[in-house]
Amino acid sequence: MYSEKVVEHFDCPQNVGSMPDADGVGTVEDLNNGGALTIYVKVQFRIITEISFLAVGCTASVAATGSVINVLAKGKSIDEAMKISVQDVINSLKGLPEDKQYCSNLGVAVLRKAIGNYSEKRGIYSSQIDHNITSKPSLKVRAHRQKIV
Repeated sequence: MYSEKVVEHFDCPQNVGSMPDADGVGTVEDLNNGGALTIYVKVQFRIITEISFLAVGCTASVAATGSVINVLAKGKSIDEAMKISVQDVINSLKGLPEDKQYCSNLGVAVLRKAIGNYSEKRGIYSSQIDHNITSKPSLKVRAHRQKIV
């Protein structure tokens, strides 16, 4: 059973859509469960000013990996956003069924990939960028490279 917060974010997800002019993009595909998530970020003065996502998956995937992670990250510095944890996502959703908690791991992983992509393109080093955020070997994690104009 999903909490009211999960259902709210699934029914009315926040910040849905692609962002062609994103400063950073990250994608995670869950090969075992058929889900996928892409997060796009725009950053000014190291603050996430815009964020959006595209997600394919179950109710928990859309709510936890896309909508809530975006709400948590928008307006934060990139360093603060890198500290968003799986537990932060679960708490914001007022819980997730145990068999769906991996969805919050997916969201945290792809947010960090998007921030990592932004940082890499600008030559910024952050010790908090963890390219091994998930222990699930079924997750295929990649950062997109975009041409900087």
